[in-house]
Amino acid sequence: MDLGRAPRWDPLDRMRSSRPRWADATFARRLLAAALAALAAVLAIRGDPEPGRAEVVVAARDLPPGHRLTGDDLGRVVRPEESLPAGAIREAAAVLGGTLGTAVRAGEVLTDLRVVGPRLAVAATGTAEARIVAIRPADAAVADVLRAGDRVDVIAAADDDQARAGPPPRPLATDAAVVLVTTGDGGRGRERMVLLALDAAHAPAVAAASLRTGLALIVR
Repeated sequence: MDLGRAPRWDPLDRMRSSRPRWADATFARRLLAAALAALAAVLAIRGDPEPGRAEVVVAARDLPPGHRLTGDDLGRVVRPEESLPAGAIREAAAVLGGTLGTAVRAGEVLTDLRVVGPRLAVAATGTAEARIVAIRPADAAVADVLRAGDRVDVIAAADDDQARAGPPPRPLATDAAVVLVTTGDGGRGRERMVLLALDAAHAPAVAAASLRTGLALIVR
């Protein structure tokens, strides 16, 4: 080892020693910016950091059957797709102004079958051309015992003279599904109505008969 030889001076060491401190800070900021840009590019390629989740409409509070939905009744939450029921409502506009066919709890995800409409009629009857018909029961007390999901036969009510003079009445429809029983109007004289899901062949006759007279319902 030659102790008399002078140490070699590395040009890089000279550059580093003469580099101002602000230059180091600028370089660090540029390096950080480049790293953040690379991270943003990766996230853009990956898309949603939580795939398999969806925003859906839920009841903001407990709601009774027959309730007409307003904006105050609805909320939005994000849930895993696999946990959502079939027909979950994604947009509040799809159910605003609709009438609930059943009671719902606060936080419950609303589905198309919770709201009175064509899909509920199809689900209740199993036929694609189902209709919902509102009728006035001849015996108002019947509305107190009926619940959504009950099955009934519909018969045109006859007065005593008609019953004695003619043959016994025949059903206008059989195995109709009850989808909603209204609550009336707090004693103001508005009659309670029963909404029935009927196939297209029987719905017109039942609707027309309901305009003329109250209809008798036989619970199955």
